[in-house]
Amino acid sequence: MPRPERSFNTPALILKRRDFGEADRLLTVLTPNHGKLDVIAKGARKLTSRKMGHVELFTNADMLIHTGRELSVASQASMRDGFDGLREDLTRGALAAYCAELTDRFLSGGDGHDRRAYSLLLETFRRLSTEADVRLAVRYFELHLLDVAGFRPELAHCVISGEAIQPQDQHFSFTEGGVIAPGYVPSSRAGIVALPMLTLKLMRFMQRSAYEQVVAASVPQAVVDDVERVLSGYIAFLLERRPQSAEFVRRLRREDEKPVVSRASRPDDLPTATP
Repeated sequence: MPRPERSFNTPALILKRRDFGEADRLLTVLTPNHGKLDVIAKGARKLTSRKMGHVELFTNADMLIHTGRELSVASQASMRDGFDGLREDLTRGALAAYCAELTDRFLSGGDGHDRRAYSLLLETFRRLSTEADVRLAVRYFELHLLDVAGFRPELAHCVISGEAIQPQDQHFSFTEGGVIAPGYVPSSRAGIVALPMLTLKLMRFMQRSAYEQVVAASVPQAVVDDVERVLSGYIAFLLERRPQSAEFVRRLRREDEKPVVSRASRPDDLPTATP
């Protein structure tokens, strides 16, 4: 049996960053060949540190990592991609935090040798940084991360009967992890939500297609939002609570959707009619 590498160079997506000791940072990173790791960036908080600008959240960095008995150490780090759009826009940064949190929660440390999770998150950060409408990118990420983590939703066959799903409105069961045909919905509907046909079609299309094909399909935003309803419920069920970053994203969205009322148009500022 080959001995594990004591030192290796690797690209690493930075998922989390915490202060450690007086001058260090403890990073949670995702790598393509070594899975998810916790590493210490020594001295990264010092203003004179060469690592300081290269270990920002939601960036992709080249790292030289030395493994230890308890924690590994990133002795060198240089940024490959800073995804500037994630720092220039609060909503984009919040969505990146959401995707990073899901990755951290669903993947255990040392999964390793599965490039799919790394490639999926890398491409998602790029989309969130540059694309005009990012909601579809997040829904695509959620669906494919569930697949990578072993929770792929069953969308082609009824999870109760095994029958092929017909083109009609269905139901989705969080506990069973897939679609339940209308004739097999139990009397107790705990953990079961409605799944309209168009929502199911989009989920199936995203599950089997490359992202470029999904974007080219010009999907209605209302259907994308309904996919969010189903997937957010399923994710909360699997994690046993809603991700912390999801609530912040919802608060930002509510702020963006508030109507802008100018002072002159407020009722108490309107001129009073002469009797």
